[in-house]
Amino acid sequence: MDTKECFHCGNKIIKKDEIIFDEKSFCCNGCKTVYEIFSQNDLTCYYDFQNTPGATPQEINGKYDFLEDEKIISKLLDFQEDKTNIVSLFIPHIHCSSCIWILENLQKLQKGISTSQVNFPEKKVRITYDATKVSLKELVLLLSSIGYEPYISLDNFDEGKKKVDRSLIYKLGIAFFCFGNIMLLSFPEYFEVEEFWINQYRGFFRWLIFALSLPSFLYSASDYYVSAYKSIKSKMLNIDIPIALGILVMFIRSTIDILFDYGQGFFDSLTGLIFFMLLGKLFQQKTYSFLSFERDYKSYFPIAITKLTSERKEVPVQVYDIEKGDRLVIRNQELIPVDAILITEKASIDYSFVTGEAIPIEKKSGDKVYAGGKIIGNVVELEVLFSVSQSYLTQLWSNDVFQKKIDQKHKTITDTVSRYFTPILLLLAFVAFGIWLFIDVSMAFNVLTAILIVACPCALALTAPFTLGNVLRIMGNQKMYLKNATVIEQLAKVDTIVFDKTGTITSNKKSSVNFYGKEFSNDELKLVKNVIRGSNHPLSRKIYDFIPNIEKIDIDEFNEITGKGIIAKVENNIIKIGSSSLVNYLENETSKQTRVHIKINDVYKGYYYFDNQYRSGLEELFENLSIHYELKILSGDNDGEKQTLQELLPEKTELIFNQKPEQKLEYIEKLQQKGKNVMMIGDGLNDAGALAQSNVGISISENVNVFSPACDGIMDASQFSRIGYYLKFSKNAMRIIYMSFGLSLSYNLIGLSFAITGNLSPLIAAIIMPLSSITVVSFVTIMSNYYAKKN
Repeated sequence: MDTKECFHCGNKIIKKDEIIFDEKSFCCNGCKTVYEIFSQNDLTCYYDFQNTPGATPQEINGKYDFLEDEKIISKLLDFQEDKTNIVSLFIPHIHCSSCIWILENLQKLQKGISTSQVNFPEKKVRITYDATKVSLKELVLLLSSIGYEPYISLDNFDEGKKKVDRSLIYKLGIAFFCFGNIMLLSFPEYFEVEEFWINQYRGFFRWLIFALSLPSFLYSASDYYVSAYKSIKSKMLNIDIPIALGILVMFIRSTIDILFDYGQGFFDSLTGLIFFMLLGKLFQQKTYSFLSFERDYKSYFPIAITKLTSERKEVPVQVYDIEKGDRLVIRNQELIPVDAILITEKASIDYSFVTGEAIPIEKKSGDKVYAGGKIIGNVVELEVLFSVSQSYLTQLWSNDVFQKKIDQKHKTITDTVSRYFTPILLLLAFVAFGIWLFIDVSMAFNVLTAILIVACPCALALTAPFTLGNVLRIMGNQKMYLKNATVIEQLAKVDTIVFDKTGTITSNKKSSVNFYGKEFSNDELKLVKNVIRGSNHPLSRKIYDFIPNIEKIDIDEFNEITGKGIIAKVENNIIKIGSSSLVNYLENETSKQTRVHIKINDVYKGYYYFDNQYRSGLEELFENLSIHYELKILSGDNDGEKQTLQELLPEKTELIFNQKPEQKLEYIEKLQQKGKNVMMIGDGLNDAGALAQSNVGISISENVNVFSPACDGIMDASQFSRIGYYLKFSKNAMRIIYMSFGLSLSYNLIGLSFAITGNLSPLIAAIIMPLSSITVVSFVTIMSNYYAKKN
């Protein structure tokens, strides 16, 4: 019976059931409706990414009526504030670039949707929408109508989203079973035993081996065929094409050998090859899952939260030690790490990290506040609703909004190599095959098989992921937590390093604090301590710890001006704490100290001054770095410590003081315009803009919950003296990749020279191929561990 493919979903359609619309064939009214929706909204380029990418919409009348219940909706939402709702939905049908494209353009199909982001590996879409314009039920029905029905289970919603894919384990197990048994059955052939029973049953054993190879060939290696097919279909040659072609040619050649009694074939090598490639793939997958921030968020966020004990004492605790029912103190500009209930009378919260909207939302006591909000203004007290899970900290850090432009343009080494390697290899194989056809037809097939097998680029494909994955793991163990592997490649290119001063090259824990001026009364000291309690600036934290414990009082108004200081109102008193310009104090220009001035009700009281203690190893670190890098120090403080730093640091170090946050950002921009690759190291408080602008932004963490999503890495303050080590290790990581590329290419070139001339049998080629992969993987693992321990 004559059949056609549905233009939308690709299903076969019988002639009598065919629906013609816009000169295109559809299998049902559902597919035709989806096409109409896309046409009316100018989204038909959905079909340009891949032919027949859609799924047939299902009848779902009444299925999602439960999404009208507010209690159920609140359980499903990630975020619910004012009009803005955010939901993450698991969509099993996500499978290709067309799916990503249409799901990230939902705002064109439905008013009220502001953004939608696809997490392709987890088959999830995160949708931000206006609850006054579209309901969750309407959103789900829209997705279902275009063939992307979400999976929603109220009992195990989380489990549904986190299904473990064990298919690789099954494929590896079957490949190993086939490989082991075929090797066992092939032993008589290896030793060319000519006993009667071998001659009698040789044919039976060969066909048994053929049968055993089928599960490995058809099932275990199926991912390579699918990847190669999709690559060819999208007209983008990837590195899986020669792998799939090599497996296919080896299987066909081996089958022909058995069929015409030319020999035993290469089924042992074929199944061994598939097994070793899958083993490499599993190792790669395990490496990535080990590095996953979603899985091990505890290791990657050494951020402290201030917790109130039962005696009302404030103690810093690690973020993952927070439990339900704990009371937390969150200061100005601190991120709320968990969903909680507001205890303080009122609070102003900036959810721009979550929603993109920078307008602060006012909350009152008893209201629920969500993880990811940033406190604006006065210190607040919260009661924790849930312990810290893989929440907004990890999601925000990897959010596309905070990915730097340089990352979007950046192509990994493997992509670059595979772009040229695959077409050159295929061209070489078929040219050699054509030439040998005129010389020796039987040898031509040997040459084609040997070239495709020996030059299979799996070693090249494994080089960069194994190296960078191992380096990320090693750095994580040594308390340098990088966002992704791309950061390592950027670190290797750095030629200029810019340091913030306060809280970065100085230690918050060791600096001594002194006061000069009029003595405070107890009431005045109470005002100062309570006002400064709300600030997260390193100098504020030092003064707060310096002042003795005093009764807590409520702050009526609190405004912290970045780079200047605090203006607050308490019990009809106006308190100003900060720079000399904030309190209108004419500071002695010859002053050599960092100072924080105090003014209460227009009466200047004096200033706190600091004998800054620089981090241990600073002098040696700068001396070593100055050999290979340009060094700069940007500080918001006055130049009181300029002479001290000039004596301490190398001559070429540029010192720039009195810099506002926006001036720091502009300075980084100017360096980049001169062609510099800049790494900025700061505390993440006043440096957020500069960290985001730099090629690599590293935030120092020292018992402060200041979180900058735009930074590329978080470094534990105890590792400050090892910055040179991390930079050198990154360069060595790139060196390892190039060395292993050279090793892999030398394998290929030597093997190809023998294969093209007809001096390499497919059997030897098949043995060399997995050996090259094992060699390269072993090489990069050993070398990355060697460089990690060196120096």
